[in-house]
Amino acid sequence: MKKFLLLFVSLIVLSSCNIENDNPPNFFTEIVPIQSVDTPSTFVFGETYQISMTYIRPNDCYEFNDFFYQVNLNERTIAVINTVYTDSQCNTLNESTEVSFDFTVNNTSLHIFKFYQGTDINGVDQYHIVEIPVEQ
Repeated sequence: MKKFLLLFVSLIVLSSCNIENDNPPNFFTEIVPIQSVDTPSTFVFGETYQISMTYIRPNDCYEFNDFFYQVNLNERTIAVINTVYTDSQCNTLNESTEVSFDFTVNNTSLHIFKFYQGTDINGVDQYHIVEIPVEQ
């Protein structure tokens, strides 16, 4: 009887563990415009600084995911990426949300940061550009 019970429980457990998800979560990622940034006015070579950005979270279906971060010599293009869930009832928020990353200064040249702020009426990307010199 114990073997039958053990076999029965094992079959139930194994059959309930379906690795295929018939209802995968519905979501997509979206780059959201950065409203404001907080950076130091100068860097010191070898030091690490926190770069903070604020963006508007339109509703509670938006959740911070990651940064788009592209490097071209001493120029960095940065954008905030949110995951947007489409299988939920979304409540309007329009709240300011702050996110940040750490930046370590690894050379002595002027650093240029381009923070994505959306597109204009012609579809051209707009950036808030911050130039930060490095002290030695």
